[in-house]
Formats: sequence, C-alpha cells, structure tokens
Amino acid sequence: MITRLCSALCMALTTLIAGAPPSYAAGAVNIYSARHYQADDKLYAEFTRRTGIQVNRIEAGDEALLERLRTEGSSSPADVLLLVDAARLSRAAAEGLFSPVDSRVLQSRIPETLRSAKEPGGYAWWGFSRRARIIVYNRQRFGERAPQSYAELADPRFKGAVCTRSAAHPYMLSLIAAQIEHQGEAAAERWAKGVVSNFARPPRGGDTDQIKAAASGECGVALSNTYYLARLMRSSRPEDQDVIRKVGFVWPDQKGRGTHINITGGGMVRFSKNRESALAFLEFMASDEAQRMLADGNNEWPTVPGVVVSNPALDAMGSFVDDKLPIAAIGARQAEAARLIDKAGWR
Repeated sequence: MITRLCSALCMALTTLIAGAPPSYAAGAVNIYSARHYQADDKLYAEFTRRTGIQVNRIEAGDEALLERLRTEGSSSPADVLLLVDAARLSRAAAEGLFSPVDSRVLQSRIPETLRSAKEPGGYAWWGFSRRARIIVYNRQRFGERAPQSYAELADPRFKGAVCTRSAAHPYMLSLIAAQIEHQGEAAAERWAKGVVSNFARPPRGGDTDQIKAAASGECGVALSNTYYLARLMRSSRPEDQDVIRKVGFVWPDQKGRGTHINITGGGMVRFSKNRESALAFLEFMASDEAQRMLADGNNEWPTVPGVVVSNPALDAMGSFVDDKLPIAAIGARQAEAARLIDKAGWR
C-alpha cells in the first residue's frame, strides 16, 4: 500500500511539474469518440509513443455511441468515452455510463468549473477543450449596431434578423440551460420567446449554415460556436474567404457574465476492462502537448490554464471574458431547457 501511494504521488508530481502524463505498462485502451477530426490521429499516436499503450477507437455520433453503450452493457469493450457537449456528457453520467475517477493529476490541471460534479469515487467526466458560442452578424446590415449580449437577440430592433440552428440541438440546449441557471426559468422563457419572435426564418442547418446565412443577408445576426468561424477563417477556398469578409462577430456579454462556453470532454466507461490504460489516457489528455493538439486540431481553446496555443484564427479572434458558470450546472438543466423550448415554440 505504501509503495503504491508513493508511486502515485511521484507520478502526480511529475505531471504537475512537466505537464506530461504518467508512465504505465504497455497495453491497450478502447476509445468511443464523438470527435471525428483527422488531427486526433496525431493525438492518439503521441499517446502511444509516450506510454506504449495501443489505441483502438470507434468514432460515431454522440447519440450512436450512447446507444451502443446502453446496448452493450457490461460486455462493452469501451474504456473511454469522449463526447462534444456538456448536455451529452451529463446525460451519459446520469445514465451511469461513466465510472467516477479520482485522479490528482486531473484535479490539479482541469478547473473545477470544467468537470462534472464530484461523486463518491471521484468525477464522472472532465473537460479537455473549450469552445465559445458567439454572435455573428452581417457587416453591411448591422455594422456597429450588432447585439452585444445574448439578451439583445430578443430586442425588437432585431425583428426578422435572427438565425439559429434547432434549439433541440445540444449546443443550443446548453446555451438555453445557461440562461435558466443565470436568471431562472420564467425569465429565460421570456427571452426565448423574444428570440423566436425575431427569427428571420425557421431554425435549420448547422452553425456553418448560420454563418453563411448571415453573410448572404438572409439573416442579420446568428449564433455559432467559435470553431466553425475559425474553420472558415483558415480555409483557402475563395467562397469561404468571401463569407469571412461579409461577417463580423461579437463576444457576447463582455460587460456582464461573459461569453457562454462549452467543452469536449470524456471519462472512463463504467465497465472498462483496461482501467489503468483508461486512466493513463485521460491524464494524457490534460498534458500540455495533448491540450495544444486538441485545441489546434479543432480550433478550440485548452481547458488547462496557462497552455499556449499557436493558431492564427484564434489569435485573430483575440481574447475574451468567458462565463464562469460550472459546466456541470449547465448539464443539469437540460431537461428544463427542453421543456422551455417547447413552450417558446423554438423548434
């Protein structure tokens, strides 16, 4: 027992000092991932190089992965589950699909606001990269008159100007859940109804579609996660650069609560058969190198404070004040958010 404790303390201290994951014996880790970015191939390769642990992965949509885990039950080969939104992470935790992890490495590096609420045995999930939900606007139509807060999206002066994707999508549910957490359900419902009354068209498409609709003038303002805009900014396609020339963006609520953020996160699967390897992978995800690879691969920001990312699009966007609302609190409000969008008629 004393030997194991000393070993764990040494590994944690090494990680704190160097930002590197602890070493484990060679083995394998099976990852179910909703991330589908080519840049993640380098991430997995680096993990194997450092630890000798082979990565096997299945990539699919969040819902498909959750359903697979439900069906497989205790016979699942999965060790780690990676999902791309607090709503989905919270749902997986509520269904008991995660095994709580008590890791000094993860607790020391991932801020408390970017991980699940603590349970007996540790934390169900951890945030590994951040994205922000911004307001994109048509430069010609609004110029210096763009909304500066989420609240202004319900202002009558934006009548017929607002575009969003479906409110049933987890990205939107999380934003609406944050509004509920901040101001209560009644006020959030009034806000949502005001946004609906300002729609330029019924919600449809993804975030890239909202940006392009703002550029074309179909919409005046729209909501998007930052990495969709960053992708267009980094694109060499003339049509994408034309979109960027026609739109501007706002970090909402910089004089108030700050801009809403969400995460990519993950945790150890409840029935993991390779628990040491799973823990090694999760701790690797919090290392400096993995944080940079995660962030740059999908134009996001690290969750570990102090990790510097060199990304021209993110640099061009500049710094911002983010909402410090715990991500776990947003996840806990998903059911209320779903009821609210029905009441508001936000389909």
